Parts: sequence; C-alpha cells; structure tokens
Amino acid sequence: MPGAGKSTVGRHLARALQVAFVDSDAEIENRIGCSIKEFFEREGEARFRDIEQEVISELVARGPHVLATGGGVVVRESNRRLLKERTTVIYLKTSPEELFRRLRHDTHRPLLQVADPLRKLRELYQQRDPLYRETAHFVIETGRPSVIGLVHMILMQLELAGLVDPGRVPSPVGPHLQQR
Repeated sequence: MPGAGKSTVGRHLARALQVAFVDSDAEIENRIGCSIKEFFEREGEARFRDIEQEVISELVARGPHVLATGGGVVVRESNRRLLKERTTVIYLKTSPEELFRRLRHDTHRPLLQVADPLRKLRELYQQRDPLYRETAHFVIETGRPSVIGLVHMILMQLELAGLVDPGRVPSPVGPHLQQR
C-alpha cells in the first residue's frame, strides 16, 4: 500500500544484503520525464499501468537487487504472476488507519488526492490486500516497529526460508543500518 515503507525499508534491506536498491516509481519517472502525479493527470491510470508493467518486466530481469514497487503494481494479473514467479515478494502489511496517519499531509500520491483520503485508503486496502497476499511469499505486519526492526524481521524470514546465507548477511543492527 502507499506509505507502507517499501522504499525506506527496501533501501535498508538492500544495504544489509549488500545489493542494489531500485524503486520502480523512480524508474518510471525517469522514463516518462515527469512526476507520476503529473502523468496520471495528463494520461490517466491505464496508460500509467502500461508503462509500469513494462518497467517491472525489465527490472525483474536485472541481477540481484531489492525492488520497491508502487502500491498498485498488483492491479495487473501479469505483474502479480511475474513477481510471484521470478522474485521473492515481501508484503509490508499496514492498516489503512496507520497509512492515513503517515500520509495525511502527502500531496504527491495521485490516488490519495481526494476529499476523504482515509476512506480511499480503506477502499484500496479492501481491493488490494487479497492481491498482495496472492503475490507475496512473506507477509510482514509493519505496525509501528522501527525500520531496523522491520529489516531484521525480513532478514530472519529470508534466512529461515534458506534464501539468504546467515553467514554472509551482516547483523541488521550493525553500524551500516543505523537509522538516518
């Protein structure tokens, strides 16, 4: 969901795993030459989702990295399938009320520029939560733990699943992960 911490947690996770971090929204903005908000207003959501699908397909084909996707990436079945089959997906599950607390002053997310953003977040959550769960290999409840705490939970899940070698991953509480 928008505001769940995908980019922030993703950057810290990438640092801990010693791989690159990629934000699909930043990649899309580079491609379209403007903000997603401007593109949404000018071209509409359907055209945005077409470009998002192209970018996701390209990013999944790259070497090892942590990828933060836009919250609506799961709207398209082809994106869900690609992510499920070719990556390890971690769903940072956050309640609409917590998202509203984090985003109540945000003016950049096009889907939240409405009269009642909390209602919109509840609608998005109701629509998308089943899609996130369908796509995810791991669901991490975000609540209010620190970014470092979330990274630690993710690393533990990846280690338990045998997806990362605990001997090669630095401690998530080491100096390289100090909150900034």
